[in-house]
Amino acid sequence: MVQLRFVAGTIEIRGPDQDGSTPLPDACRWDARTACFRAPAVAYADIVLSLIGTKIPYEDEARRYDVLEDGLQVRREPRPFQTEALEAWRKAGGRGLVVLPTGAGKTDVALLAIDAMRRDTLVIAPTLDLIAQWYDQLRTTFRRDVGVLGGGEHIVKPITVATYDSAFIHMERLGATFGIVVFDECHHLPGDAYSLAAQSCLAPYRLGLTATPERADGRAELLPRLVGPIVYRRGVDELAGDYLADYSVERILVELTDQERVAYEKARGIYRDFVFQQGIRMSTPDGWSQFVMRSSISAEGRRAMKAYQEQRQLAFAAPSKMTYVEHLLHRHRDDRVLLFTERNAAAYEMSRRFLVPVITHQTKVTERSKILERFGSGIYNVLATSRVLNEGVDMPEANVGIVISGSGSVREHVQRLGRILRKQEGKKAVLYELVAQDTSEMFTSSRRREHVAYG
Repeated sequence: MVQLRFVAGTIEIRGPDQDGSTPLPDACRWDARTACFRAPAVAYADIVLSLIGTKIPYEDEARRYDVLEDGLQVRREPRPFQTEALEAWRKAGGRGLVVLPTGAGKTDVALLAIDAMRRDTLVIAPTLDLIAQWYDQLRTTFRRDVGVLGGGEHIVKPITVATYDSAFIHMERLGATFGIVVFDECHHLPGDAYSLAAQSCLAPYRLGLTATPERADGRAELLPRLVGPIVYRRGVDELAGDYLADYSVERILVELTDQERVAYEKARGIYRDFVFQQGIRMSTPDGWSQFVMRSSISAEGRRAMKAYQEQRQLAFAAPSKMTYVEHLLHRHRDDRVLLFTERNAAAYEMSRRFLVPVITHQTKVTERSKILERFGSGIYNVLATSRVLNEGVDMPEANVGIVISGSGSVREHVQRLGRILRKQEGKKAVLYELVAQDTSEMFTSSRRREHVAYG
């Protein structure tokens, strides 16, 4: 008789001999310390299926999750693509990624999946704002108490929400407690710590939700092992009009003033001369780290770093850009407008210049909540932010986005577009991208626009 036990994020398999005569998945390795086979908890489903397939009797002491007696208590008619996504996930054995644009109702797909499988469930999300949204949604639709891990709370229930950080901390102990795990914004998952949390959870049913699974570091290739393959994918261009707001994207090239151009070229020249003299190739994976390291050890290097920051500031937040933002705000004075920047300093500058509220990572939770509530009700019609509103914030009233500056990340750009795509009657969304003409920002802009949504 084979015995399975969950121990500190792993599955112990006792009974099979070390000689390998009992067929087990490749993830199982002989552990001489405890004289048994051992595998990461993520391999639990494969181990059970292997034992069933070979008709080897086993005793399962690993799983500690139960069946949810009641499913959804509040239902809404799913959209056709949501039903398709659920069926694709179920056909894949209840493991895999559903890739849908922001505003398309990924949460609804997860609720349908939980209802379909009816196992104790853990939902993991990256931010406390998202945790609060999941908590409210789950509590309302299932009409039951929901547990919370994160933000100073540690309450475990059959349905529980957790931050990625809290999941990492507690998964070795709680990894056998849930039969379904939902990874919201699962592009965060392949990081070293978070991926370890996924491996330490034995949940046989796994659902990953994201609008953009790709990662610049290439670690997205870990997602099939941690969650499952992409089982369903629809793009912004496929859903716009029917399920998302119609939208347009305008890339506006802003000429620097003569004074700004002179300052930009001078600063960029100092930076580029240093990089050339040091033999640094910024296009290589370690180019930036080499520049940072070498610029810190000499006066010439520190001057080059200062110049780099100056030319970047001139490209990303030139006064000439602010003048055009003022023009756009006047044009859209009757709309709900989001101003996106790369840095907090620029967000605060716009807040002062245009007398509009601002949200950054420094904004307190209570203040942030009040600002979002007032934006939603129309008391505020313009809101400035840096990166904190890129994901996980439901703002259906927003219909205009102005990107003053940003990184080269495709995901960030798609997320910013997604903030203004929530469907409303008669809504037409527009995203403006302001780019400083003939600066390094033009290359950054081209990189982040490599997505079908901007075709």
